[in-house]
Amino acid sequence: MRHLFSYRFTLLALLGLLLSVAAERVPGGQLALAPLLALTVPLWLALVGLVALGWVLRRRRIALLPLAALALAWPQVQRGLPLHWAGLTGAGPFADAAAPVSPLSGRLRLLSANVRIFNVYAHLRKADPAAPAKAMAWLAASPADVLCLQEFYQEPAGTHSADGDLFRVGEKLGAASGRQVFISKSLTNPAGAQFGLAIFSRLPIVGRGEIAFGRLSQNHAMWVDVAGPGAHDTVRIFNAHLQSMSMDEGDLVAAGSSKAGLRRKGRGLLGRFVRGAAARAWQADTLVARIAHSPYPVLLAGDCNDLPYSYSYNRLAGSLQNAWATVGFGPGNTYHGRLPPLLRIDQQFAGPQWQVLACRVHTEIPYSDHFPVEALYQLK
Repeated sequence: MRHLFSYRFTLLALLGLLLSVAAERVPGGQLALAPLLALTVPLWLALVGLVALGWVLRRRRIALLPLAALALAWPQVQRGLPLHWAGLTGAGPFADAAAPVSPLSGRLRLLSANVRIFNVYAHLRKADPAAPAKAMAWLAASPADVLCLQEFYQEPAGTHSADGDLFRVGEKLGAASGRQVFISKSLTNPAGAQFGLAIFSRLPIVGRGEIAFGRLSQNHAMWVDVAGPGAHDTVRIFNAHLQSMSMDEGDLVAAGSSKAGLRRKGRGLLGRFVRGAAARAWQADTLVARIAHSPYPVLLAGDCNDLPYSYSYNRLAGSLQNAWATVGFGPGNTYHGRLPPLLRIDQQFAGPQWQVLACRVHTEIPYSDHFPVEALYQLK
């Protein structure tokens, strides 16, 4: 304990925090280890907090140094562990919004979800064969004005399928639910089934486009301009799916469970992590550039496949406000799997013209390996 509260150890903790925060500003493609160093920000924050507490209890003036560092790093704390007490009230503003908000109110309710191709393959719905129908029914009944879906899948009319019309998703979430639809297809298979991204909107869609990160693949972005939510407003909504980690969950569990597993799987996992971080870095740069040229107030939703302590998140948060970090409470994990339940990789961001009224993660919806994220916004 004496070494823990030595002056030298205090300076080491402060240096570690400084370097890890600086690493968030370095694209993965420029320095391979920067993304890994950035992930250690929470550990350094906790260590600096422990050191500060130790010096305070000892009534030493040096306590002012780690306390000042924590005060300056408070935005970093709020990124990963926001502590907005209003976020403890549950539904909050959502409680009075069981129906779509008025298009003249200046409010917009946005729901985003990685739907994992609606579990079309048998192994994905083995635990719950009715999961596809349940997920679609929940989305169709959602009062959200706009739905942004990643890993979208549908079988349009004319597709030959053993499931009949189960996967006529465009119709069920579109016209049948009072929404217009824009589907950005990254792949159409020989049977006619479509994969990609989709936006469904109860507000009129008056413009649309796609953003390919290189060639158009599953990892790309799309946008729509919608008329409203105010009487004379048009807003632009981006839906993005950034580069996946491409890491098998079983490999991660094996690497973390034993030294033998780490030796066997570690190098491959590290290589995939570094390559994924580099891809997400320039994808985030591309998104930020496109957002900067938007003539309308912007909302961005999607599967970012990265944590709040990363270059891609830092780039997006540089000009936008993160909905959960602005009004949420706690880690807000959105990953639904066997990994530690502290992974917030699905995000919503809003431009400065918006006030974030509420944000929640639907952890009660277990039909994908991602939980849906819903937020309520008000044009200032």
